[in-house]
Amino acid sequence: MNRSDGLVQRRNVSRENGEGVSKDSLEADDRKCTDRDEDLEDGDSKETRLTLMEEVLLLGLKDKEGYTSFWNDCISSGLRGCILIELGIRGRIELEKAGMRRKSLLNRKLLVKSDTPTGDVLLDEALKHMKETDPPETVQSWIEYLSGETWNPLKLRYQLKNVRERLAKNLVEKGVLTTEKQNFLLFDMTTHPLTDNVAKSRLVKKVQDAVLGKWVNDPHRMDKRLLALIFLAHASDVLENAFAPLNDDDYELAMKRVRELLDLDFEAESMKPNTNETVWAVFAAFTK
Repeated sequence: MNRSDGLVQRRNVSRENGEGVSKDSLEADDRKCTDRDEDLEDGDSKETRLTLMEEVLLLGLKDKEGYTSFWNDCISSGLRGCILIELGIRGRIELEKAGMRRKSLLNRKLLVKSDTPTGDVLLDEALKHMKETDPPETVQSWIEYLSGETWNPLKLRYQLKNVRERLAKNLVEKGVLTTEKQNFLLFDMTTHPLTDNVAKSRLVKKVQDAVLGKWVNDPHRMDKRLLALIFLAHASDVLENAFAPLNDDDYELAMKRVRELLDLDFEAESMKPNTNETVWAVFAAFTK
């Protein structure tokens, strides 16, 4: 298989249980997510603990140049999918009940479960838009609205602007990136090269291990964030960057296992016990 062939043909979407949850319980959920992140990162300092959005952007950035590929038209919508998954994992949004006739994941509306701020500006901005929207919209619609890829002029106000730049600034504050000015003949552009390769090397190793040395062959035994990272990195067309350093045999095996994940029946997986339906709905939106 030629590495340049990529993973699978993707649909380009860039063109396109609790009521009354207490603040204490949500804060406890956030602490659990934080604790799990610390376990995954083998004792990272607080400054280098990254959100799903930051991890996907970091995989897409050129190390020395400090910007994403000009040819990548998938990462914008992919980052919006990351935002929905972060909000779902943090217990702020959920899918409406499937009902007696069992609506599909992509036909069910996203509901705001709690509007308690997360402390992340991008997440809270998206959450505010969702709270203000009546009637509720589907996952696929929200990916399009937050990306600004909608034909409905009334929905353009929901677009999250300068997402990549804002995430890059977060990574600068965490010491992962630095800020430089690059001249591109007709214009100057702010870029964000790596300060060193420690954080990105750790991230790449985490992705590689998930489908190689630590492969569990069951998505429900994988950490939700790590599973989401693989799916959204693929949807953002940056997953290849994590596999590029592998030898040919490991590369083939990693690609095979990623394809197994992409070929799952998301409707069936979302009905299994202790699953987060919002996460599976986002996966479905990007692999339809």
